[in-house]
Amino acid sequence: MASYKETPRQKMIAMMYLVLTALLALNVSKEMLNAFLVVNESMESNNKSFSGKIENVYSEFEKQFKLSPVKVGPFYTKAEKVQRETDKIITYIDSLKNALIIASEPKITTVEQAMNTPLKEIKNKDKYSEPTRFFFGRSVSGENGESGKLKRKLDAYRTKMLQAIGESPDSERLGLITNKKYYDKDGKEQTWMQHNFYYTILAADITILNKLIGEIQSAEFDVVTHLFSDVTAEDFKFDEVDAKVISPNSYILKGQNYEAEVFVAAYDTKQTPTVYVKSGSSPITDADIESGRARKITGEKGIVNLNFDGSREGVHEYSGVIEMRSPDGEMVRYPFSSEYVVAPPSLTVAATKMNVFYIGVDNPVSISVPGIAAEKIRATITEGCTLNKDPKNGNDWIVRVPRGLRKAVISATAQVDGKRENMGSREFRVKRVPDPIAEVAGKKEGPIDRNTLLAANAIIPQMKDFEFDLNFVVNSFTMATVINGDWIPKTTRGNRFSNEMKELIRNAKRGQKFFFENIQASGPDGTTRTLNTVNLTIE
Repeated sequence: MASYKETPRQKMIAMMYLVLTALLALNVSKEMLNAFLVVNESMESNNKSFSGKIENVYSEFEKQFKLSPVKVGPFYTKAEKVQRETDKIITYIDSLKNALIIASEPKITTVEQAMNTPLKEIKNKDKYSEPTRFFFGRSVSGENGESGKLKRKLDAYRTKMLQAIGESPDSERLGLITNKKYYDKDGKEQTWMQHNFYYTILAADITILNKLIGEIQSAEFDVVTHLFSDVTAEDFKFDEVDAKVISPNSYILKGQNYEAEVFVAAYDTKQTPTVYVKSGSSPITDADIESGRARKITGEKGIVNLNFDGSREGVHEYSGVIEMRSPDGEMVRYPFSSEYVVAPPSLTVAATKMNVFYIGVDNPVSISVPGIAAEKIRATITEGCTLNKDPKNGNDWIVRVPRGLRKAVISATAQVDGKRENMGSREFRVKRVPDPIAEVAGKKEGPIDRNTLLAANAIIPQMKDFEFDLNFVVNSFTMATVINGDWIPKTTRGNRFSNEMKELIRNAKRGQKFFFENIQASGPDGTTRTLNTVNLTIE
């Protein structure tokens, strides 16, 4: 068989597997069980960290594919297939872990519970009967159980990975080899399934499955990096070369400079290209170059940095050519054109509920500047007011304004090119919270059943057509009615009917009117309001 040099990660996985095998050979004491948990947590953490490293390789692969789809395409297609196959088998192993936990732990009945329950919290983690039954079914070798199915999927995956890099099926590269000879402590030959899962406790099984995921990730990384290395610098020297214009930001603020990189993708970096550039969209001619109308800029390593004045607002077009020497020594030109926008500083401040700030309540506000990240914006407000980040939504702010102000101004600065620039300000009117509408049983006037009025037993202040969720408290009110031509008023504190009031209502006759007036209520801004009169007639 062909030999290969193991990566540091593969050596680490092999070492952890030796530790795991040693643990399996010992009686499962509490200390040994804790050791399994430590090894498993280490494997899970390592697998999660390594997946990020693999994603970086795919990201770089995609970047090169976009630059040269014709040359990179065949390798990138293989890499995409590798990613799909890897995601498929890792998803399968994750589902296997969840099914194993559900089969072994009676209190866990759903996949969601299995996914969210740490191994150390599983009661039957030191039991082996159910795990063995799960992996072997009715077969002694494990061939017809879940362990046999897992082995076949690993073998198929390994074969596909070897094919992707042109290795023979008997190569030892990539690991994941399941056809070795295994022996038990008595020297009797075992299958791969028996060696890994026969009469092993649940904690060991989960650790082994996570170890297999780690080996799969190592194989994926090996294959993808191999495919990426096949895309050499020579592969990027294609026949038709297009000039590329890359700008960090084509939308800039007044006073900033527009910057862009113009380069020939994957060309010889030993070249020192020259760029001729001018304003306008018309192509550059020899006359432009000879007369000096086109500005000359010399670059290095195949890249030229462009820098334009950003003092004039508006859309600015430019065109140019890159001069480079071809492999046969001839000087060739590659034309390009692009544009950039210079805009004045633009602060956007919007009250997310209304166009004013209300006294005594939390006023939500969004503050942004087009083209500027939120963390680079610093906002201030008129003295006496407060402006803080919304704890429920970190992208918004909360404004509170005191009594006595008629307006509040929010101003902002932003970090731009290492300097703090003024982004402008926005003025808001300050108003007190509008009066609520006093209601009894949901009514402020009209007919009402006597029993309904008694059951209501209170005056409720309601905020009508108001966006904020706030409450007013009724401090006192007077209920009055006419009995035998006499005006009978009764006053009480709070919002509930007094016993005297309820007695008058019980003895009321059809057509008798009740007036709830002089309703005093306090709001979140600390002021006391006199609310509307409620006029009800017994029906």
